Amino acid sequence: MAEDGEEKREPPEEEGHRGIENAVLLGFFVVLVAAGIWLLGTMADVRKAQDCAAQGRRNCATIDVPERTR
Repeated sequence: MAEDGEEKREPPEEEGHRGIENAVLLGFFVVLVAAGIWLLGTMADVRKAQDCAAQGRRNCATIDVPERTR
């Protein structure tokens, strides 16, 4: 408590700024989760290729086949 019985008061937060901050943090979190999912998928693909090569196989590369149009 302050002298003379006065209490210290903090200035009120503005609701507009809080909403913007929450939106920015939510966007950052979504980007972080998406990057993590992409990284895990890439690591799984590399692991599959390494396991194939460790078994002595020669055809470990993925083959991209174009779609057939009718």
